[in-house]
Amino acid sequence: MGLCQYYLLSVVLLLPALCYSQFTFTSSRASFYGSPDGLGTPAGACGFGAYGKTVNDANVAGVSNLWNNGTACGTCYQVRCNVPEVCTDYGVYVVVTDYGEGDDTDFVLSPRAYGRMALTDKSEELYTFGVVDVEFLRVPCRFRGYNVMFKVHENSKYPQYLAVATLYVGGQNDVLAVEMWQEDCKEWMPMKRAFGAVFDIFYPPPGPMNLRFQVSGSAGLTWVVANNAIPKVWKVGVAYESAIQLA
Repeated sequence: MGLCQYYLLSVVLLLPALCYSQFTFTSSRASFYGSPDGLGTPAGACGFGAYGKTVNDANVAGVSNLWNNGTACGTCYQVRCNVPEVCTDYGVYVVVTDYGEGDDTDFVLSPRAYGRMALTDKSEELYTFGVVDVEFLRVPCRFRGYNVMFKVHENSKYPQYLAVATLYVGGQNDVLAVEMWQEDCKEWMPMKRAFGAVFDIFYPPPGPMNLRFQVSGSAGLTWVVANNAIPKVWKVGVAYESAIQLA
């Protein structure tokens, strides 16, 4: 995936961090999928591509019951297994990048993430379980050093069809909608959720494009505006960096 630094003219918007009144873990089960290098998969159902393979040091997961029509894409969880002689107290912090169903599981982890739930020198023993009882907790995403990026998905066809995924959405924020500014009629035009984290539009307006995305988080429902988010001549597979960070 190519990266292009295309900074916005708008002021950086920081959403307030969450203050938890309680930390309530939910009981479930987790398994892991096959991967020759132990990393995530670039073919995940969220549409993240290479980002889904390596983000968060490849500690990633597919979910099923938590999928929520793709809204789960990019969200973060603490997952810890319940075998005291094998598992750490903390477990692992993962980013959702895929849809995945297992044997009555909520999480299908990358091999790296699954192994990191284990105590030192116990990962191989944990792998032999295949499926393990876990507890999980939704937590804020932390992408230190990264601003929100807008990736032009590989299905896009310049200039008539544009599909975009929003990357590095920090905090405990769900991306619910994406809209594009239509200059000629002076209004925001909704994009359709194509699949996972990917929103698309046919015949996008010419010129640099302003986007806004709606998040549900600690500040309630909030629209975040990214001016000049996509350049006039955009390229398939490129992620354009904004000056926005969410916390």
